[in-house]
Amino acid sequence: MQWKALALAICATGVLSFTGVTARSAEPVKLRIGWVVPGADSPFLLYGKTGITKHEGTSYVLDGVHFNGTPPMITALAAGEIDLVPFAYSSFALAVENAHMNDLRIIADVFQDGVPGYYTNPELVLKDGPIKTIADLKGHVLASNVTGSAVDMAVRAMLIKHHINPTHDVTFVEAPFPNMKAELLEHKIDLMTGVVPFSYDPSLLAVAHPLFTQKDAIGRSQMLILVGRASFLKAHRGAVVDYLEDELRALRWFITPANHDEAVKLLATFSKQPAARYQSWVFTHGDYYRDPSGKPDLAALQENVSLQHKLGFLKSDLSVKKYADLALVEEAAHRIK
Repeated sequence: MQWKALALAICATGVLSFTGVTARSAEPVKLRIGWVVPGADSPFLLYGKTGITKHEGTSYVLDGVHFNGTPPMITALAAGEIDLVPFAYSSFALAVENAHMNDLRIIADVFQDGVPGYYTNPELVLKDGPIKTIADLKGHVLASNVTGSAVDMAVRAMLIKHHINPTHDVTFVEAPFPNMKAELLEHKIDLMTGVVPFSYDPSLLAVAHPLFTQKDAIGRSQMLILVGRASFLKAHRGAVVDYLEDELRALRWFITPANHDEAVKLLATFSKQPAARYQSWVFTHGDYYRDPSGKPDLAALQENVSLQHKLGFLKSDLSVKKYADLALVEEAAHRIK
């Protein structure tokens, strides 16, 4: 009887141990994901409608981490402080070449600039200010959110096209996007980048106008791409695909015209801004283009990266296809067809 009791105890212990391992293995994966601007690169799931997602809280949980621009995300990703990042084309290339992060993988589109019929970032100057042409920028102060960001790169490319040396002929100062309007009005800067939602501010548009656009400077841009490290993606592939599926479900809900008013309210609550600030343009053709299937435009991305090389910002011309792994987002999109 003693042996039988011992056997039962061992068996019970084994069952409990197995159950404990199963429970632990079923815990949701925490996906730490960076973002800069609400409604632009921030995941829809941070402020999305309850009931749209299928896997959030089950296979993964989302942890949004705010940055002032994409270049600082390079350090965070390299240090293992973040898992998925919406890299600008410029930051992605710099991460590969300068930070030697050859294991980066492009897994999805975030948004694109300059797609026909959609929004492109304007570079704004005061209507009554001294800047009337691009040539007039020489000797003046230009704002950049972060040196090396996508919008920063576009401005520098435009300067070089017009024979203005971005290092010696102008002065760049860094400023967060929300602060640029005040600095322009106070004449601390002479040119600012108008990313959404700030570029639709009526009080800004009353006194400022576009000198040129990002599309004028560099054409169509695969502005932001979702990127992770190969080892993380391999270890947590199921959770990442589940997240991408949920994000695509949310995207399709947000861009459906019948949901527009509710979508605006959700974003306004998250960003703590009046809904009227978003009503006329967000999630419409007045906004950045987002591919409904989540696939980035790799041809546009290659042109963007190649331009960096031609302008001397990169030592070599990277092949972006080498770093693309679109199988995850393709699987996610296939699930919701």
